[in-house]
Amino acid sequence: MTTYVLLPGFWLGAWAWRDVTAELRGRGHDVRPLSLTGMGERAHLSRPDTGLETHVTDVLNLIRYEDLHDVVLVGHSYAGAVVVPSVADRMPERIARLVFVDSGPLPDGMSQEQFTAPEERARNAELVSTKGEGWQLPPPPWRQLASGVPGLPADALDRLTRLSAPQPWATATTPVRLTGAWEKLPRLHVLCGFTAEQIRAKAGTVPAFRHMADEGWAHRDLPGWHWPMFDRPAELAEILHESAA
Repeated sequence: MTTYVLLPGFWLGAWAWRDVTAELRGRGHDVRPLSLTGMGERAHLSRPDTGLETHVTDVLNLIRYEDLHDVVLVGHSYAGAVVVPSVADRMPERIARLVFVDSGPLPDGMSQEQFTAPEERARNAELVSTKGEGWQLPPPPWRQLASGVPGLPADALDRLTRLSAPQPWATATTPVRLTGAWEKLPRLHVLCGFTAEQIRAKAGTVPAFRHMADEGWAHRDLPGWHWPMFDRPAELAEILHESAA
């Protein structure tokens, strides 16, 4: 039996991992999907000062107070970029492996917002200002984003539309602070939008990709949507199961 802690990206809560959780529990694993503060069933706790440190503390406290050991720590998108390496940096003795789902760790001193393209940053800032009361990023138009995605069940799209919550914007603007302790742990990339070859090609010119291209990584391709827990949950669960074998 393996213990998995599953962390969702922007706008999502533990509910996003429902199908993956069921698959892994069916194999006898201990699976802990977590809603970070302000998301999912904890949406009522969202505040303007809910930031990256809040979310890192959420995960540290889950591991500490549930007395979890040898954890496979899985982060999707934002959670993989900044939450997973931050947690592993501070509590490496409790972690067995890091898994980054269509994500990768950002360098020390970089925020999630800084990783995005200038056009997207400007668009997000406008949304936060006009529709997010100055401190939240509203969920995207899921039906538009999902148009043409093969294999996406209607009920998954319905959950995305109904259950997504605005993202506290301070989580995106806070720079990650890392010592490098996380780099000593085994790491797996689950790649949906990039291939390992593309990451290595970008590593020479894009600083954020340099940490993703060294020899300490294993890579698994899962071509498809950026949110594979919805369009390919069984395949994602299989990769996670195999990663701990």
